[in-house]
Amino acid sequence: MPATPPNELDDGVALCVDLDGTLLKSDLLYESALALLGRKPWLLFLLPLWLLRGKAALKREIAERVELDAARLPYDERVIQALRDTRARPRVLCTASDAKFADQVAAHLGLFELVLASADGVNLSGESKARRLVERFGERGFDYMGNASADLPVWSRARLAWVVNAPAGLRARAARAAQVARELPPAGGGARAWIKALRLHQWLKNLLVFLPLLASHRFLDAQAIVAALLAFAAFSLSASGVYLLNDLLDLDADRQHPRKRLRPFASGTLPLLHGLFAAPLLAAIGLALGLVVGPLFACVLAGYYAMTLAYSLRLKRVVMVDVIALAGLYTVRIIGGAVAIGATLSFWLLAFSMFLFLSLAMLKRYTELMLVLGNGRSQANGRGYAVDDLPLIQSLGSAAGYLAVLVFALYINSPESLALYARPQVLWLICPLLLYWVSHLWITSHRGRMDDDPVVFAATDRASQVVIGLSGLLVLGAIG
Repeated sequence: MPATPPNELDDGVALCVDLDGTLLKSDLLYESALALLGRKPWLLFLLPLWLLRGKAALKREIAERVELDAARLPYDERVIQALRDTRARPRVLCTASDAKFADQVAAHLGLFELVLASADGVNLSGESKARRLVERFGERGFDYMGNASADLPVWSRARLAWVVNAPAGLRARAARAAQVARELPPAGGGARAWIKALRLHQWLKNLLVFLPLLASHRFLDAQAIVAALLAFAAFSLSASGVYLLNDLLDLDADRQHPRKRLRPFASGTLPLLHGLFAAPLLAAIGLALGLVVGPLFACVLAGYYAMTLAYSLRLKRVVMVDVIALAGLYTVRIIGGAVAIGATLSFWLLAFSMFLFLSLAMLKRYTELMLVLGNGRSQANGRGYAVDDLPLIQSLGSAAGYLAVLVFALYINSPESLALYARPQVLWLICPLLLYWVSHLWITSHRGRMDDDPVVFAATDRASQVVIGLSGLLVLGAIG
């Protein structure tokens, strides 16, 4: 049905607007619950008990424990513009969200003359919302802007329906329930948003599972190659599940970051509920693949998932513990690769990786703080670091990188190296390459030219590619 011209709508009849999914490209119940769990995850077990008292009681219990910043929520600018274009009529925010959050949103926007929301044990949704609006404005005495099937009873008693961000099937049902004045179709989402949310480019980090395969010179062992490929897939799916969970728990901090605010969940491009389903599903599929590789590998993978979960919930906010945890997560990938192919874990490889990835983890924090400094702030959001820590992080991180080179140099004359390489002295040429590479990364970050993930940066950086290529040729030369 064609849209009614704006001048015909601006006639003094109240325009009632839903909040979740309509005015907001998000849902405040999920937003607040995730904010609560991000700070106090042990309260997860109380959510079902609160829900037994009704949905309104659940929302009230969460609202009493959580503060949301209304200024940073992902609003649908099309709806806001429509509200600004209808100043001659009463504008009502009518939502099933808790009254505390609804009042904060209304105060921030300054566009509503009245707020109706869930309170006093009444969940203002569906039939209860329809009754409240009819009591207030009369049958057909209001227009209603909504987005979900729960809005059908409201549309059926409204004069005109505004259908926002609804799927095609619901738009057709809304047209049968009421006269549709306007349709604002869903914006964004789709495969591209999911690719971004799953961070497929971060799967590069999981190539570390192949390092034990290469270090043990089992390049032509078909069984080991298949096991390593399965291990790579298991780590990648598990990591994507954790990335989704991390983004869901870090919404407020991401929205304060100049680049992270564009992530699909922070920006409202993808529904939070979809992420809540996808995160455990990916973890389960990853664990199933891990069991195919072997029970011991599955245990390593479960340990990796537990570590990443602990990092997302708490450790990333603890100074120094966060970077040690990140370095440990990189090293666990190497351990998983060794377990997958049945290779013996090398002391030298573990020591080298721990120091190297500690340096890269500190480089990640250093890069984030440089961005904070550039934005004129003094504290990193969601982290325990301040810009005053920059010199210390730089010295500790670069020292850890040079220690990794030292470990590699000591390895060259070890019995393990002499047993694996026909010409181990060739490996000495890798040392200056590594020294250059570590220095190059830190100087690049110091000059503000690095993305906030050094590993992904290294994969696309020409100098890093040259160092990796030359190092690979030298290793082949040492093998003989």
